[in-house]
Amino acid sequence: MMEPELKSEPASRRPAGRLRALRLFRRRTDGSVAVEFAMLSVPFLSLIFAIFQTSMVHITGQVLQTAVTDASRLVMTGQAQNAGMTKAQFKTEICKRVSAMFNCESLLQLDVQTPTGGWAAATIAAPPVVNGAIDPTQLNTFNLGTQGSIVVVRAMIAYPIIVPLVGQSFVNLSGNKLLIMASAAFQNEPY
Repeated sequence: MMEPELKSEPASRRPAGRLRALRLFRRRTDGSVAVEFAMLSVPFLSLIFAIFQTSMVHITGQVLQTAVTDASRLVMTGQAQNAGMTKAQFKTEICKRVSAMFNCESLLQLDVQTPTGGWAAATIAAPPVVNGAIDPTQLNTFNLGTQGSIVVVRAMIAYPIIVPLVGQSFVNLSGNKLLIMASAAFQNEPY
């Protein structure tokens, strides 16, 4: 049995075959879902990360404020003064309440002041930021006061922002960091 001889297409029909193949390719939709996912995945994942970063900043600020308020009660009731609490011990009291949020011992900067002149002098000053970083040399004050003293507690951290594009709207310190500050102002009770 003889095999039929294969004949090549005439040159005039070749472009029509290519056009037909191109039309068939254009009609195929097998990979359209993969292409659509590839196009939408980057903006979608960016949005998810931005929501996560915004939530973490908000939660960290709230947890830090709660920790400062709770630890300040030790000062307000005289427990810290009677125990002879140091700045490091007071910092540890705050960090006990926020250990899961960030590395508190290394990031937390603390300032406790007892202003003279009543409530009018009890202002919460802007944090000491020099060259885009918190300047710890300007946070040397640790005065818990006595009975009836007005006390202002400031705690601040340089929180790292990890989402590069959306995070730039949060950044206010160098090194892609955001200053988060919590404060409490109160008058010590008689103890």
